[in-house]
Amino acid sequence: MFTTLKKTAFVAGAALAIATGTTSAQAELAGEIKIDGSSTVYPITQFVAETFHDLNEKVNISVGFSGTGGGMKKFASGETDISCASRPIKAKEANALKEAGIEFIEVPVAYDGLSIVVNKNNTWAESMTVDQLQKMFLASNKGKVKTWKDVDPSWPAIEIKMYIPGTDSGTFDYFKEVVVGKSEDAIRDDVSESEDDNVLVTGITGDRGAIGFFGAAYYFANKDSLRAVPIINKAGKAVGPNPKSIESGDYNPFSRPLFIYVKKSSLERPEVKAFVDFYLADAGDFSEEVGYVALPAMVYDRAKANVKSKKTGTQYTDASGEKVEGPVTEVYK
Repeated sequence: MFTTLKKTAFVAGAALAIATGTTSAQAELAGEIKIDGSSTVYPITQFVAETFHDLNEKVNISVGFSGTGGGMKKFASGETDISCASRPIKAKEANALKEAGIEFIEVPVAYDGLSIVVNKNNTWAESMTVDQLQKMFLASNKGKVKTWKDVDPSWPAIEIKMYIPGTDSGTFDYFKEVVVGKSEDAIRDDVSESEDDNVLVTGITGDRGAIGFFGAAYYFANKDSLRAVPIINKAGKAVGPNPKSIESGDYNPFSRPLFIYVKKSSLERPEVKAFVDFYLADAGDFSEEVGYVALPAMVYDRAKANVKSKKTGTQYTDASGEKVEGPVTEVYK
């Protein structure tokens, strides 16, 4: 997913920044940084980790992908310094961290477009509505909707096979939020689940009747063997995931910001502070290199200021614990 030429350019640019004092990274940094969480945010963070390690060989960085929810559990148990998330932290997760005495700093790093993907040989589903996704994925329709024809009479009676992220995934949470909404329903359980998006890619490419979803980077990296289904947006237009549609918000309702959450106490360690500063110095370029979309410069400036001042807590939950919604440019201050 990463080009050697582009990675070399990042390393060269970062080395110049170190030499001129424009980043906090130091030549003699040492230590260990532990990161886990979202498989969607993994490609960006792993690329940053590899590039940072090329400049600081004495800093060992482990990056896992147990899912947003799984990563938050490790974060709350004190196992990690940074937690990757493909959705904002939930109130119950923030409360668990508070009970554990862990303060955190919220850092948005990129835009993503959750991609609805099908087998390359699926020639019938030229676009889909959220209502059709509901019909297909809702638990209440289990046993009723078995073939593509059950979703749309004009589609063939080919059995639907679903490959989706596990329930610890922030991508699963986001999809559920859009498809299920505030109803009492759930996502059906007769699906193939994995926290490893590469496993989902393999499943979908091997089954003509397959459908699944994951972050845009995994679709962009496998678009020769998969097809993303354009989604009918709020304006009634069929729009697929691409950098322009994700950034503009036209790819709705599946455009979303991605985050890392940094433990405040870990940020006191020079190697962690240097890594986070390094991440934010080129977060837009890092994001685009792995197939995501850069956030507006103002958001990165706010994130840098919040890291510098060690501003803790989430801006996506209000004082009463209710979720705060809206564009990242308006919510994140």
